[in-house]
Amino acid sequence: MSVVIIGVNHRTAPLPLLERLAVSGDQVVKALHDVCTKTNVSEAVVLSTCNRIEVYAVAERFHGAYGEIRDVLCGIGGLAPEELHPHLYSQHDEAAVSHLFEVAAGLDSAVLGESEILGQVRSAWELARTEGAAKSALNLLFRHALEVGKRARTETAIGRGTASVSHAAVEMAVERLGTIAGRRVLVVGAGEMAEGTAVALRSAGVGEIAVTNRTPERAASLAARVDGRVHPFADLGPALAEADLVVSCTGSGAVVIDTETVERGLSARADRHLLVVDIAVPRDVDAGVGHLPGVTLLDLDNLREWAERGLQMRAGEAERVREIVAEEVERHVLDTVARQAAPLVAALRAKAESIRQSEIERFQSRLGDLTPAQREVVEALTAGIVNKLLHDPSVRLKDDAGSPRGERYASTVRELFDLS
Repeated sequence: MSVVIIGVNHRTAPLPLLERLAVSGDQVVKALHDVCTKTNVSEAVVLSTCNRIEVYAVAERFHGAYGEIRDVLCGIGGLAPEELHPHLYSQHDEAAVSHLFEVAAGLDSAVLGESEILGQVRSAWELARTEGAAKSALNLLFRHALEVGKRARTETAIGRGTASVSHAAVEMAVERLGTIAGRRVLVVGAGEMAEGTAVALRSAGVGEIAVTNRTPERAASLAARVDGRVHPFADLGPALAEADLVVSCTGSGAVVIDTETVERGLSARADRHLLVVDIAVPRDVDAGVGHLPGVTLLDLDNLREWAERGLQMRAGEAERVREIVAEEVERHVLDTVARQAAPLVAALRAKAESIRQSEIERFQSRLGDLTPAQREVVEALTAGIVNKLLHDPSVRLKDDAGSPRGERYASTVRELFDLS
């Protein structure tokens, strides 16, 4: 059995392809079930964010699982295998563990060290547990991954400064506009990403924040938190006419701001430039908006290019995080190996205890005259002999598990003691 990871991310695939593979809510549940019904997969977690879709699985056969998971991803995106294959990456066993730990630590994010990914890893794992897709092996792995992510952010400065996509989007907008002090901003959406954006905008000293969302109650809740106001979702034109900056980050999966709506908004405003930042996957804003006079449209591709310029500032911290990841990968491998030996040790001790008990019962007629205190002495004496005899073999099996010598020991013990 191997732990494998198969996926596509912002480093291996263009944004349009990531959009086709983006899943959320019930779609993630369906993907989990689809993966877990495959012949070579016994456990799975699906991690889907704006920058990646990855399937972590416990596989009976790596190549068989690879093909099965690839086909599930192809089904999600409506892609042929030859279309997806050039963008796929895969790892197994120790390399897969290392990849997940780097993801949780923020090393594999578009914005180095961003904090949102740790919550996304947790949510993906919790959903898989709820659906019965994550069991002992992946529960151990993902629990450890969350510990690694927390340690990376506690012991290093990898998460200081721009540590989320939403914060990075605001900083990129500030760089484009020069300042957002006194500016009017429209936030489209009211989910986690929108909340992070609105909070970052307020901290940056924006003049006025308007929030719009299909669910008015959620828009009102977010607006109240950042001392903003709510704008009706069905009437975006006037809001666009007033705004200097629009940040769109819904989870709609379809175009929310079309070219015609923006054109109507532009007709009602003076000759002021409009900056639109779209950080949703799939994108919220029609590509044609970027071709309108007086409008600049930026998306996640622009954000990644902008974030690349800040990598040097965190290079030293990233190296320290990689050292932490390496330490934790080694610890995880040792823990996993020890757990693999545990069932054999337990079976060996159970066999010995069964023999001890049967022998005591066989001599029951000769022990009938013993007092309770004397019977306790017999129990303690025989149990002690068994424990002392099995102590060294048990320790050796655990210490050498995973090595060629450990495999020889395990095979010998199974054969000698007839352990299935």
